[in-house]
Amino acid sequence: MISERIQTRLRKDRPMTTITLRIPVDVVESLKELAPKTGHSGYQALLKAYIGEGLRRDEAKHFFGPAERLADALRRRGVPDDLLEDAMRDLAA
Repeated sequence: MISERIQTRLRKDRPMTTITLRIPVDVVESLKELAPKTGHSGYQALLKAYIGEGLRRDEAKHFFGPAERLADALRRRGVPDDLLEDAMRDLAA
């Protein structure tokens, strides 16, 4: 079963937003040099790929890790959400 979060990520027509991000000039220059060598159309595409990679890694760790999967299984078996949330807070402490 694919979570709603992942289903949303797979949609090609997701809304976009523009942000401003301050990055050192030398980092941007390195991104520009590296982009074509990694098959990206430009440094912005490479930067988005890096952000996406880190985001997927951290989401997997924090949202789809063993503790979260166990909580989901217990939730399906009727364990109340407040009890599960308390247990997850204990794990995080």
